[in-house]
Amino acid sequence: MKVDGKDFRSIWFNDDTGRVQIIDQRWLPHEFRIVDLTTRAAFATAIRDMWVRGAPLIGATAAYGVAVEMARDASDASLAETWEVLHETRPTAINLRWALNDMKALLTPLPVGERAAAALQRAHDIADEDVECNRMIGVHGLEIIKGIAAKKQPGEVVNILTHCNAGWLATVDWGTATSAMYHAHMAGVPVHIWVDETRPRNQGALLTAWEMNSHNIPHHLIVDNAGGHLMQHGQVDMVIVGTDRTTAHGDVCNKIGTYLKALAAQDNDVPFYVALPSPTIDWTVRDGVAEIPIEERDDSEITHVQGKLADGTIGQVQISPDGTPGGNPAFDVTPRRLVTGLITERGVCAASPEGLAAMFPERVLK
Repeated sequence: MKVDGKDFRSIWFNDDTGRVQIIDQRWLPHEFRIVDLTTRAAFATAIRDMWVRGAPLIGATAAYGVAVEMARDASDASLAETWEVLHETRPTAINLRWALNDMKALLTPLPVGERAAAALQRAHDIADEDVECNRMIGVHGLEIIKGIAAKKQPGEVVNILTHCNAGWLATVDWGTATSAMYHAHMAGVPVHIWVDETRPRNQGALLTAWEMNSHNIPHHLIVDNAGGHLMQHGQVDMVIVGTDRTTAHGDVCNKIGTYLKALAAQDNDVPFYVALPSPTIDWTVRDGVAEIPIEERDDSEITHVQGKLADGTIGQVQISPDGTPGGNPAFDVTPRRLVTGLITERGVCAASPEGLAAMFPERVLK
């Protein structure tokens, strides 16, 4: 996608320097910073401390992390240790484990001398595949938006609510939930986006709003608890969110607060869609509530907020009383019964074992 008119991905390999570069998302929307990741430790820090975030981007970043380490030390011990170091950074997003397992399966049978080149090429391929997956999610999501638009008066906007950032910043490009929005906007279908602030890290306010601004898509930033009110008053035509892990039976794990949006959507007959590339499906898990580990992050994300201060600098301010602890589960699970449909790179399916099995017959849990 574009930043100030220039095409960017969220992660890329700089052929001139031979280094992997990322957009350091901690500073958006107020500063646009590009940083190099040159060591395994740097990749682990970038994932853990959310310089990069979003399940697909975490997976691609991990793949490049393996490639960089293989260029330094391609031994079996190094490969095994790299898998462990990167895997422990974020427990919920399944793309991390998927990418690491993919790289390990490719590299383990190869002679040590061939691993570095093979790892870098596979990391490139994983990034490219993610871009294409998300482009196709947008193609299929566009048809849903067109269907809603067809029932409206000519020129009347389709109001879409989204939670957190499932945009191009959460993937290598296009985004998951936002891909349909970008495709609709480019196709001339009038859309308006309700952007949840998404506490505690405000990834909607900081990142999704920045994306919408950058691409001139009409939008409003709203507090997290405004969605139900807007649905009650007919101001939301559909909800599209992303996911960090979806079970083989269709339960959806996403940023904390997603479950409440799904409940409000069901109560107001608003369709609730989840956009996901297939590597985000965990085929080993059936019951999302019981089986998906929910990351508990530092309580400073609750007690403090970051933003632009009056003097123009970026800093943090404390919003809670001294001595008040914070509880910070980063994700929740939306049961499949609340999901209208899953938008994948292959099409739209029901959030059910049967729906997923029909869409991905080669991956069905035995």
